Amino acid sequence: MSYMNRQPSKKSLRNSGGLTSGGSQGGSSSGGPSVKFAKRTSSGRYVSLSKDDIDMSSESGDYMNYTVHIPPTPDNQPMDSTSVAMKAEEQYVSNSLFTGGFNSVTRAHLMDKVIDSEVTHPQMAGSKGSACSICDGRVMRDERGHDITPCECRFKICRDCFIDAQKESGLCPGCKEPYKVGEYEEDLHDYPTNGALPLPAPNGSKGNSNMSMMKRNQTGEFDHNKWLFETQGTYGVGNAYWPQDEFDEDGDDAVRTGMLDQEKPWKPLSRIIPIPSGIISPYRLIIAVRLVVLVFFLHWRVAHPNNDAIWLWIMSVTCEIWFAFSWILDQVPKLCPVNRSTDLDVLFDKFDSPSPSNPTGRSDLPGLDLFVSTADPEKEPPLTTANTILSILSVDYPVEKVACYLSDDGGALLTFEAMAEAASFADLWVPFCKKHKIEPRNPDSYFNMKVDPTKNKSRTDFVKDRRRVKREYDEFKVRINGLPDSIRRRSDAFNAREEMKMMKHLKESGADATETVKVLKATWMADGTHWPGSWASPSSEHSKGDHAGILQVMLKPPSPDPLLGSADEKIIDFAEVDTRLPMFVYVSREKRPGYDHNKKAGAMNALVRASAILSNGPFILNLDCDHYIYNCKAVREGMCFMMDRGGEDICYIQFPQRFEGIDPSDRYANHNTVFFDGNMRALDGVQGPVYVGTGCMFRRFALYGFDPPMVDKVEEKKDAKKTEDSETPAMDASEFDPNLDVNLLPKRFGNSTMLSESIPVAEFQGRPLADHPAIKYGRPPGVLRSPREPLDATTVAEAVSVISCWYEDKTEWGDRVGWIYGSVTEDVVTGYRMHNRGWRSVYCITKRDAFRGSAPINLTDRLHQVLRWATGSVEIFFSKNNAFLASKRLKILQRLAYLNVGIYPFTSLFLVVYCFLPALSLFSGFFIVQTLSIAFLIYLLLITVCLVALAILEVKWSGVELEQWWRNEQFWLISGTSAHLAAVVQGLLKVMAGIEISFTLTTKSGGEDDEDIYADLYIVKWSSLMVPPIVIAMMNVIGIAVAFSRTIYSANPQWSKFIGGAFFSFWVLAHLYPFAKGLMGRRGKTPTIVFVWSGLIAITLSLLWVAINPPQGADGQGVGGDFQFP
Repeated sequence: MSYMNRQPSKKSLRNSGGLTSGGSQGGSSSGGPSVKFAKRTSSGRYVSLSKDDIDMSSESGDYMNYTVHIPPTPDNQPMDSTSVAMKAEEQYVSNSLFTGGFNSVTRAHLMDKVIDSEVTHPQMAGSKGSACSICDGRVMRDERGHDITPCECRFKICRDCFIDAQKESGLCPGCKEPYKVGEYEEDLHDYPTNGALPLPAPNGSKGNSNMSMMKRNQTGEFDHNKWLFETQGTYGVGNAYWPQDEFDEDGDDAVRTGMLDQEKPWKPLSRIIPIPSGIISPYRLIIAVRLVVLVFFLHWRVAHPNNDAIWLWIMSVTCEIWFAFSWILDQVPKLCPVNRSTDLDVLFDKFDSPSPSNPTGRSDLPGLDLFVSTADPEKEPPLTTANTILSILSVDYPVEKVACYLSDDGGALLTFEAMAEAASFADLWVPFCKKHKIEPRNPDSYFNMKVDPTKNKSRTDFVKDRRRVKREYDEFKVRINGLPDSIRRRSDAFNAREEMKMMKHLKESGADATETVKVLKATWMADGTHWPGSWASPSSEHSKGDHAGILQVMLKPPSPDPLLGSADEKIIDFAEVDTRLPMFVYVSREKRPGYDHNKKAGAMNALVRASAILSNGPFILNLDCDHYIYNCKAVREGMCFMMDRGGEDICYIQFPQRFEGIDPSDRYANHNTVFFDGNMRALDGVQGPVYVGTGCMFRRFALYGFDPPMVDKVEEKKDAKKTEDSETPAMDASEFDPNLDVNLLPKRFGNSTMLSESIPVAEFQGRPLADHPAIKYGRPPGVLRSPREPLDATTVAEAVSVISCWYEDKTEWGDRVGWIYGSVTEDVVTGYRMHNRGWRSVYCITKRDAFRGSAPINLTDRLHQVLRWATGSVEIFFSKNNAFLASKRLKILQRLAYLNVGIYPFTSLFLVVYCFLPALSLFSGFFIVQTLSIAFLIYLLLITVCLVALAILEVKWSGVELEQWWRNEQFWLISGTSAHLAAVVQGLLKVMAGIEISFTLTTKSGGEDDEDIYADLYIVKWSSLMVPPIVIAMMNVIGIAVAFSRTIYSANPQWSKFIGGAFFSFWVLAHLYPFAKGLMGRRGKTPTIVFVWSGLIAITLSLLWVAINPPQGADGQGVGGDFQFP
């Protein structure tokens, strides 16, 4: 064949390093690929030698006969019609919008245009291509966007016409000859893969043979030797195949590769760094001391009642006993804090580094699916969501292993087109981040940084590239912000056209011309068709709660090998940058009236099912739409724990939540550093941190409701099968759960067979690497290097069916499988269920924040956020998820932590009473104790000193600043007297009477300065949650004034009682100081209703107290006059 003698292409020259396992050191003058030789030593190992070494060596008898298999090059690239059809099918899928649902047929709408702007990346839906010579459709294209012509005559044909030609005659419509290999380099795209063997099926059956992919060798003759990719011993290109009977008898698997580097010592991927004993030992000792002091203090309080004010004594003692119990629940789980560290270099060496068995360095890391959820583009700006998606698409993880899924629970066209714009802009942003190692990879955050962008940048073209990308990003923002108007104008134009068509039809039919023409006000897509989701003017089957399921593959799966850009393709030179983009899928689950869609938990479960069919990544990372990846290597650090020895029983990796846009003083403790750096780090030393929502990497298998693998049973299975290594074969569902019958899988997971078949695959791929004898539950190295199967229409149609509203009926989704339903805080319940089954979790604190997001800095918004959390905790307390009912697999300290999660809102009942006690003491002239005795003061001093010492030591081991600890204490009292109290009332009414209360906001006031980034901090929005703290503050202020006046004018002033009451009143007021600042706003703009309500309540309580216990005159008579309450 003439094309055999052509010069090597640029692509073949660029990839020449991957054609052999090592460069030739000999003096070969031929232009063919170099060959590396090896010598077998007396120990049975193979040592690499050059051609010169072989010529000079006299031990020729030690060399073995072998065959070097040279794979197809770009100039000798076989292609059969099957591979072309698969690529064409994937292209068809990525350009189609799939819809379907309950009692409806799944449809694929081929979209010629996804957005109004031009699409350039070949992976993206709607990208341009040449026209088919038969039907004017788009021709098939490869991963670089080049046209695929499956025939030598280069006849351009689309996917549908190609399939029809194959079915009818098998002849090319152009030259009327049978389809065969094309002669031109640009027609050839399916380059050989240098990965490992494909993943074995769970039942042990072998996959399909790849013989059809290689028919000829370099000379054009058929090679009868065993093909490289059929062997069980070698991977990659240019390796030698060693005869089976020549293996060393000791069974060293390393010999199978023919050439191995010197053995490297095994290294762990993560380490536990214990807290220094000089800090943790005194910390534990002081906890024990304070516990003993509390016991003695409470005993003294009970044994010494205040007979002058027995009611005051009873209330105070009751509250103090509860506070002691609450302190134990919070403090005892902090006895075992730990720190952890990861080694990314070791992770690279084990999974990504080139080797003789993997010369191109194809990654052996497991797949990762990233979930982003949004519900309303009006409340969650599409630009924010788009920036989050861009940070995900540019994450530092093997591109072919990443899949991003966006759940749009509102089914809005605005979100759909914003995500399409983000995918289009990723064509420029992602390679730019890779080329210049940009951090963070959220473009909005990156361009708004207040630091020198050229710091640590060595490339001379960085400034020019950054300026161009900044200009493109500004245009991108304009397009995103202009989408609402663009969609509205487009829809109005199409609706007007439809009205004109209707009017014309009425005139032609002779109908009454005066009759009003009624046309549905539809929302139209860019290609001139109806949007299947919710419309701006809601109608039947097109509203937020009533629309079909929608699935669009925005970016189809990338090719398995890197695709380097060129200097001519883009406005930036990407000649040395991999331009591939991760898979990106838009999902809007079906919603219909009469179905409980279970809010965010239901949306996440829909993504779990859809992703299991499309990509089936063994691990899942979920992010809120306003939380982006701040550290592009964070997912690798999380993978260090999952892939390390003992990682098979880790259900999830929780990352701390970090926030931007918080005021410097952190007035309302928005950072939650005491919780994230203190409580969560401490639980990491027990059974693991609780799941708190965004920024969590899950093991998919654990989400399916299975128990962690039992190593003892695995060992019995290995012994039964007489295996001699640490690799455990794949198992079926009955081995995962002995109580689960394979025939009952639909009852647990639904009717999708694809979903059921994906479960053992995900479990197998998620195992740690079996590279150490101590790893009893692992997978063999190299099995994840094979490329994923291309998408086809059947697979996507199945994914559409599993996001339908009826799919979860009569299944265990939401009860045992996936995110758990029935609670506002579904995240905590989901994590609790996993821990209760025996799984453990890990807390991963990275040096550079892993993720960053936004948090409400406004007082009212913050209180309502805390209200939602507390309401979920009350629901947990009254449900079967109460830790009192946990199994024996939940450790004691972990059980106490989960008990505290459900009990802490009830502390508000006692806290409110205790905050009123100082005012009541000042009004009445009595104190909680009869006299300020020495014993009381000593106990009080010891408790306070222990509290201060614990705070200082906790600051030491957690890294929390003392000011942050104090802010946390302040907001604990503010939220405890407002949001937590409301949550308890709401929960009790819901449980006992079935009454649900919603605490709504009113209009905004203040915060007119749009240029101030903290302007929202000064906005005052009225809420009923503000009433209790205001009343408490006013009562204490009035009480101090009344008691001081009475003491001053008293004949026998009792300063001790006044000082005691005033001290505790100041304690309450100091905690409420941030609340008071929030009420004042920027210039004291507080709604009048706040003072009216609070003043009325304070005056009423004061008069009530005077009526109940009027002050006594000198003669013992009351001085309250004749006033009586009716």
